[in-house]
Amino acid sequence: MTDNIVVSGLGCISAAGDNVFEFESMLFNPSLISSIAPTDIMKPDENIPFIAAQVKNYNATNYFPKKELKLLDRYAQFALISAEQAIKDAKLVFNSTNQHRTSVVHGTSIGGQETIESSYYELFSQGKSRAHPFTVPKLLPSSASANISMKYGITGPTFATSSACSSSGHAIAMAVLMLRSNLIDHAIVGGAEACITKGNFYAWNGLRVLSNDTCRPFSQGRSGLVIGEGAATLILERESSAKVRNATIYAKLAGIGMSSDAYSAVQPLADGAILAMNAAINDAGINATDIAYINAHGSGTIQNDQTESQAILSVFNPETCSPLVSSTKGGHGHMLGAGAALESIASILALRKQTIPATFNFIDKDPKCNINVVTKNDTRTELNYAMCNSFAFGGLNTSLIFKCA
Repeated sequence: MTDNIVVSGLGCISAAGDNVFEFESMLFNPSLISSIAPTDIMKPDENIPFIAAQVKNYNATNYFPKKELKLLDRYAQFALISAEQAIKDAKLVFNSTNQHRTSVVHGTSIGGQETIESSYYELFSQGKSRAHPFTVPKLLPSSASANISMKYGITGPTFATSSACSSSGHAIAMAVLMLRSNLIDHAIVGGAEACITKGNFYAWNGLRVLSNDTCRPFSQGRSGLVIGEGAATLILERESSAKVRNATIYAKLAGIGMSSDAYSAVQPLADGAILAMNAAINDAGINATDIAYINAHGSGTIQNDQTESQAILSVFNPETCSPLVSSTKGGHGHMLGAGAALESIASILALRKQTIPATFNFIDKDPKCNINVVTKNDTRTELNYAMCNSFAFGGLNTSLIFKCA
């Protein structure tokens, strides 16, 4: 019998809450509003609407000694915070017998953006002659994974995945493959992002995809995406291992799908998304009709939402099945490389509560997004399988399927 891959620990920090409990409350409590607001990290600019999903009231010294902060970009700080939560939640204790059989795979789209911009400012605006000696280790996309491994003495496979908005989806998928091949026994997987910076906002604004009001996935009148920050981490292991440890099994990770559009750097293609979803369904050994809920990529941009809707309608024939769909980005923003990990947690919470999180800020149906979008809180239904989609710039796609434990 195949030993299932299961999720035994969860951790997160985002604009929607500093931990999983707060995140769950935001997702399912209809009295709570979106965490999207003008950011206090940057001064207002008449050229760009600086709205974001920012981690509220964050003080790094509440989590780390000042000595450690010299080596940690904001994104790596978030990664370490979420990893610690997940490891404690899984009741994992590392020692010489399991450290080499554990992997750390953390994804990020951009990495140490705050470090990059502050270093450029010092060099090119203030006229400094050299950068701080810790600049390179802080800005690396692999910095989060490296710091997690050093904190816990993890000597197994440790690396970063960087595939834009699918980064943490690829991290999760790679960990599943390593667990299935018996290369490791435990995996600390997820993603982190902290790029609410002026330079990054100007870059994104150049693409004309930033929202001027809020994030309204699949809704008529949507104006674009809203950048978020934070991190999410999951602990993966084989089911037999989790049972021996008497660990909480939050869900089974039933299927993974990955694909590439091979089409455009910025324009999405439905064919690639279709490939990823079908690959995940085939990997799980189920039928499309078994999927009751899709946590969509749902970025809130005109083209992405329409293309994803087209792909969903192709995979899930409305005449035979019509899964409920929602995007949670209206509540926590688009966390880029960390999005797939946080949205995986949202999917798992939906399975455990048998409740679909609503699509925040929805106004009216877009006829070109003719999918079964959930817009009301407390939508209860029978859920056994949930799919979590992430579709990135460059046509890099992941689709994950979770099953009730």
